[in-house]
Amino acid sequence: MRLKPLFAAFPGWRQAGWHVLAGASVALSQAPLLAWYLAFPGLIWALWRMSRAASPAMGWWAGWFVGAGYFGTYLNWIVYPFFVDPWVYGWMAPFAFALMAFGLGLFWAAAAAVATCFPQRLLGLVALLAGVELLRGHIFTGFPWGLVGHLWLGTPVEHMAAYVGATGLTVLTLLAAALPLLNRLWGGAGAAALVAGAMAVGLTQAQAPETPMRPVTLRLVQPAAAQSLKWDPDQARILFQRQLDLTRAGTPADLTIWPETAIPYLFEYSPEVPSIITAASSGKPVAIGIQRVEGEQGWNSLRVVQGAGQVVASYDKHHLVPFGEYMPLGDVLWNWFGIGAFAAQVGNGYSAGPGPAVLDLGPDLGHVLPLICYEAVFPAIPRSVARPDWILQITNDAWFGPFTGPFQHFQLSRLRAIEMGLPLVRVGNTGVTAVIDARGGVVQQLPFAQAGALDVAGLGPALPATAYARYGDLMAWVLLFGLFLASRWPWRRKPG
Repeated sequence: MRLKPLFAAFPGWRQAGWHVLAGASVALSQAPLLAWYLAFPGLIWALWRMSRAASPAMGWWAGWFVGAGYFGTYLNWIVYPFFVDPWVYGWMAPFAFALMAFGLGLFWAAAAAVATCFPQRLLGLVALLAGVELLRGHIFTGFPWGLVGHLWLGTPVEHMAAYVGATGLTVLTLLAAALPLLNRLWGGAGAAALVAGAMAVGLTQAQAPETPMRPVTLRLVQPAAAQSLKWDPDQARILFQRQLDLTRAGTPADLTIWPETAIPYLFEYSPEVPSIITAASSGKPVAIGIQRVEGEQGWNSLRVVQGAGQVVASYDKHHLVPFGEYMPLGDVLWNWFGIGAFAAQVGNGYSAGPGPAVLDLGPDLGHVLPLICYEAVFPAIPRSVARPDWILQITNDAWFGPFTGPFQHFQLSRLRAIEMGLPLVRVGNTGVTAVIDARGGVVQQLPFAQAGALDVAGLGPALPATAYARYGDLMAWVLLFGLFLASRWPWRRKPG
């Protein structure tokens, strides 16, 4: 696309503002609002604005501004990490916000521009938007946070993810929103029937009977450490002692779980720390989020210790957060400019572990898939290993602020449980710390940002492998291919 025709097609700031507002309205479905009843009409409005474009250049502007409004509203938490140390990084916050919103908006811009060349423009737009959302989950290590299909989180429709996954939900959601634009009467009725049918299926799935609980006890420790104080030496000692006190309170649990990077000390230089922790648990296993180092490399890791401090299971995080845990061209940026990753305390970032792993915690606790923070966003990870008995996520969502980020992350974690039919235990520094059953229901939960321990008597059972666990995004690809063919068919009747 040449720049001169592109700039000539600029719609003006007033129309651009309406585009942004349409995109922002779609984001109202996300946590903490979960207002799908506002967001779904907003999606219809957004599709209408993008599908009216008379040329690729006009489609580009419409898609770019609608996408920027959506992602900017949805991902507003992106500014919070820059204010953990505001005197050093605060100036970057507005640039990061604009880059995130308008950078991700480029995916929608490309879809809206190409859709203008399709015989059936609206169906082409739906197919291309669903396609770029699928691409966004994989390109440049992937960022499947904020898919359109997430619009239904917190409603019975979310249970459709057990059949088609988040990508399939995205395709069906975009199609349902396009139907009223194709035909007001019959299309509107079709959209209502599609949503009602999905809700009926979801309600049936949510109410299905469960098998007996796994008879184990868990203690989930939420220290509620402020990120700005977490690595201060005096505060670190207080934080460590707080977690020890929460661990030893009451009857020892079969497994105690501390959140991501819970330990302010490196095991390599403080070998007495594991035994101090297991003394608090009376020798019972404790799963701990730690940082570990070998030479000049560091890892964001989980260790399970028991007895006199022996390490009995371990996992190194393999899917790292770009700019948060590692920097692209990190060695150059660190050596030349002193710019390092936000979350890493070692060198210029973390190293990636070898890949996902299922840990065997014995006959009572069974096999568990550990996910560290951001890894719970990716639906492909639980499918890439032998099916476990349950999923464990440890996280430090203090980076995301107190309002939107932690609760969106929590909803995405629940979605992994629904997709796989597996119970999920989630332990966060500030929260959301909770136990989630194999259908995504919240069994128990700690108040957000309050220090405490959640004692869990019994772990919910796994369900038989879901359709998504067996086939992944196959159904989404079938739906996407069908939409693409329909959008290329030269019907005489134009979308109305």
